[in-house]
Amino acid sequence: MALRSRIFAAALAAATVLSAPMPALGAPPVMGRPAPALIVRELDGHRFDLAKLRGKVVLVNFWATWCSPCRVEMPTLNAFYRRYHSRGLELLGLSIDQAPDDGQVRQVMRQFSYPGALASGARANGFGEPVAVPVTYVIDARGVLRAQLQAEGPAGVSARALEKAVLPLLARGS
Repeated sequence: MALRSRIFAAALAAATVLSAPMPALGAPPVMGRPAPALIVRELDGHRFDLAKLRGKVVLVNFWATWCSPCRVEMPTLNAFYRRYHSRGLELLGLSIDQAPDDGQVRQVMRQFSYPGALASGARANGFGEPVAVPVTYVIDARGVLRAQLQAEGPAGVSARALEKAVLPLLARGS
């Protein structure tokens, strides 16, 4: 009987482990935790390495050429970047378009001051594939993920939402 109890206990433990929810591959990063690794070649050939941007507040915006809210919010992101870049703000537009669409991504990004890159070309992308675009992650100067901003309708993220999430981080330098 003791053997039967041990076998049942082992089977029950195995079933419990196997039925536990598994983390999804490319699951979104957790707010308040260190931002995941992101190393990618920018469209202009420069290397973007999120870990090397400590001391700056960083926005990572996932977008696509075929995404209307993405395209509509890009001028807002650009104006915000131009206004606060000198205060320590960095921004990367990370397109989820495929490599064959590189020309179209480059054409769109020529209109903006902030750098762009193709997510498919990332050497490291701990952010994973976004569930939906546009999405913008806000990382503080210590490399901690502080906010995830979603589109607020067809106009994408608003300047007000950016100000609320980013300006306190720029003010305190963290």
